[in-house]
Amino acid sequence: MSIAAGPGGLVIAGERSGVGKTTVTLALLAALAQKSPRVQSFKVGPDYIDPMFHQQATGRPCYNLDPILTSETYVQHCFDHRCQGADFALVEGVMGLFDGASGLSDVASTAHIARLLNLPVLLVVDCSRLSRSVLAILHGYRNLDPRVKLAGVVLNRVGSDRHLELLTDALASIDLPIFGVLRRQTAIALPDRHLGLVPTAELPELPDILARLAHLGHTCFDWEALTPLLETARISRLTPPSYPLTPTLREGQSPTPPLFEKGTALHTLTPCPRLAIAQDPAFSFYYPDNLDILTALGAEIIPWSPLRDAHPPADADGLYFGGGFPEMFAAELAANQDLRSTLKALIHQGLPVYAECGGLMYLATTLVDLNDNAWSMVGVLPTSVRMTGRLTLGYRHALAEQSSLLLQAGQTIWGHEFHRSETETPSSTPLYQLKRYGATQRHATEGWGPQRIHASYLHLHWGGCPEVAQALVEVCRQHRQGLSPGPD
Repeated sequence: MSIAAGPGGLVIAGERSGVGKTTVTLALLAALAQKSPRVQSFKVGPDYIDPMFHQQATGRPCYNLDPILTSETYVQHCFDHRCQGADFALVEGVMGLFDGASGLSDVASTAHIARLLNLPVLLVVDCSRLSRSVLAILHGYRNLDPRVKLAGVVLNRVGSDRHLELLTDALASIDLPIFGVLRRQTAIALPDRHLGLVPTAELPELPDILARLAHLGHTCFDWEALTPLLETARISRLTPPSYPLTPTLREGQSPTPPLFEKGTALHTLTPCPRLAIAQDPAFSFYYPDNLDILTALGAEIIPWSPLRDAHPPADADGLYFGGGFPEMFAAELAANQDLRSTLKALIHQGLPVYAECGGLMYLATTLVDLNDNAWSMVGVLPTSVRMTGRLTLGYRHALAEQSSLLLQAGQTIWGHEFHRSETETPSSTPLYQLKRYGATQRHATEGWGPQRIHASYLHLHWGGCPEVAQALVEVCRQHRQGLSPGPD
């Protein structure tokens, strides 16, 4: 399988984290969105929050490109498929250009994705403490891997006209085009907290920020040079994905999963199961692919809010609680006592539940927030959850300890952890044995699987394990037909 050369999108990379690639990306997206309603963006890696900003800028979902959570083939199909009908395509990288999942290779790095998609790279450089030394940095980035096509640079945090003159003169000696120049400024700042940027739903000032970013986009970049790189190819460059769903994968296998199109059911289920998905500022971490996969498998997705609603959607056949920031809304979640009581009763009666990270925290008995205040939660998991100062972060290879709601014993999947909380009581029914990326030994057990519950800190991208999504839809269908068992 090969990707044809030629225009088809652009990758925005940083020479390291914190150089301003998200600001550059959003400035370009906001400006492009004023030119066309068909701007498609992507984010390298498992991040949820940057894609939220992309979607606010373009009005279209941003899709994650992660070859560990999915596969190289899935990344290629996802990019190609989502670009159909788009005028422009832009990929925001992760960390530095060659920073991968481990220090041993650049797997899952921005460079890895650029090679997979055969796309040119625009490198963002923080020039705030540099002049001629920028040559050494760019010489290394351009020559480390000749397979990565460095199209040019964006000079960020330039201090003065004289500073820009020094940088420009230096770069002239290596003939590397300058596609954009952003001066040092504090007028545009995206607020952050303990897990990164504050999500878009909590930023009423975001429209004004995006308007200022669009102005930067229009005035700080060489659009004559950029536009041909951003324009998408007008032909399909990949062979269609194979069907049916990928079977359970053995460790080391690379899946070749299908790409699901939202609204196009690949499997007709009778009756159609209704899956209630918590979507509000407390629960906002969902991959668009995952929702599309559920829809394609025949599920009816019903959004609702544990913060605002007095009860879950009527006739729901299952509950899906994604990740997010329940610790920031613990008081409001605790105050919705009638909802918590209703949820507890429904779950004990056998309503299937899938919960990731923040969803797990909500299902616990108590949530102890960042200020050491304890708040009552749903109470179906016999543990408290406490916020800590320690960040748990990284890809995990998970082996199912036992058969559960969605997995068979011995099944393996890849997931990602990103949280600053921990459960205070070990699970008596752990879902997984975990192994860090690149490790040879498993280091921990994790997850809760009592009754009809699947609750874990692991975030899953179902492009890499569609059989889990299929199992969730099936147990919801069984519930609708009255086939699910009652409480244990």
